[in-house]
Amino acid sequence: MVHTCVVAGCRNRRTPGTGLSFYRFPRDPERKQLWIAAVNRQGWAPNDGSRLCSTHFISGKQVKNPRSPDYVPSVFTPISPEMKEPSRPEVPDKQEARVEAANALLFLQRQGGSGLEEPGPMDANIEGSVSSLTDDDDDDNDDESLNEDGDEMLAQSSVNFDDVLKALRRENRALRDSVEKMSLSENFLRNDAEKVKFYTGLPNFFVLETVMLLLAPHMDAIRNAKLSKFQQLLLTLMRLRLDLRNQDLAYRFGVRVGTVVRTVHHVISIMSSTLVPTAVFWPSRAELRKNLPAALRSSCPDCAVIVDCFTVPCEGPVARGNEQGATAACNILNYLMGVAPQGVVTFISRGVLGNFSPRNLAESSGFLAKLLPGDVVLASRDLDIGDAVAARGARFGIAGCIQDDESRRVEGSLPDTTGVQAHVERVVSMVRRRYTMLTGPVERPFTTAAERTSNLSTFDKIVQVACALNNLCISAAPLE
Repeated sequence: MVHTCVVAGCRNRRTPGTGLSFYRFPRDPERKQLWIAAVNRQGWAPNDGSRLCSTHFISGKQVKNPRSPDYVPSVFTPISPEMKEPSRPEVPDKQEARVEAANALLFLQRQGGSGLEEPGPMDANIEGSVSSLTDDDDDDNDDESLNEDGDEMLAQSSVNFDDVLKALRRENRALRDSVEKMSLSENFLRNDAEKVKFYTGLPNFFVLETVMLLLAPHMDAIRNAKLSKFQQLLLTLMRLRLDLRNQDLAYRFGVRVGTVVRTVHHVISIMSSTLVPTAVFWPSRAELRKNLPAALRSSCPDCAVIVDCFTVPCEGPVARGNEQGATAACNILNYLMGVAPQGVVTFISRGVLGNFSPRNLAESSGFLAKLLPGDVVLASRDLDIGDAVAARGARFGIAGCIQDDESRRVEGSLPDTTGVQAHVERVVSMVRRRYTMLTGPVERPFTTAAERTSNLSTFDKIVQVACALNNLCISAAPLE
């Protein structure tokens, strides 16, 4: 806005290069009336846009010390801005001290103290300290005065305002970029595959973005004003990947611990119902034979799955009264995992407490129901499920051995299986190494059923989600 001085006959306007300052009328009623009286315009009252230029003050600026002559404007002979040669800007502290010393001398001379000596440095310091006291009502005047003094300094230095503006914009963009890079958001991981692998376990940002697009429509019900949908997913993946404590994540994302706990449970439930059915499924026999690795194509073309069991310790005893064979309080969870010869997880059971045998685990998890007559089930070690597999019309092989339909082991029937005997163990270790939370110990809140209608605990869902995310990566142990 272009301001014009309200003093009659003064034509000073706020324009670049004038070197003038323009002041609002004070908010203090008493001082404001003194200014109106000094302007001496009959029947006139200032409004919010009224301004008084600095040429009407002895020192060239207003002073808020009531003892200063520039507390009220007193120079009303119009002075052209061209007549005032802009001097070289002085150091602010020295310039302020000189102005205050001159004000004090003028005040004493008006009181009749002519011939007095010029006040020394101590007097100037006292006056400076008094003049620095400001009223709350004049805060706006201070801000404008400082801005106008800054404009005057820039004008005297002949600075190109366009260049200054461009420089400030560049600095602003750089600061915004640096803040976004430090914050845990999309820009923090975008175009940095190493960061994506470290924090999420996924191979690159494209896969992470694809997961986000799949989950986003189902995350609308989660109300979280501080965390975006992407940050909620990232927080959950960091919990699985690095097994960070809730308090650590709360510090990193600037939220409360309760927010971290709720976010992890909600996002895991959404991923379990949305991502797991998409990424963890039992393929058809035609698909298995079509993509069977060369190591098994000739020796075992009917291989449907390679199985293994793994256990996860819990922080403390966990009681589940609805599980057969489980003691009243156990601290070990057992899981049965099935891996296709191509290296992807095709089956994962729910966790079973206690010292469960692999056979009981296979029968209670629904694994046997997925087998077809003629399928071959391989394992890297004896899991004692050969009889149960044979009952489904399938065959079971262990590290170079295979059982016939009468459950008799025939040595050398699968000569090439020695090259894949540790295949499933590598996949299991890959999943658990990629998502450290699966190594345990499991915290007690994750071992209870999240929903009354579901037998799955939150940790069961976490294991399923980890397997689904692992399937989105490159095969852990390709057999080609």
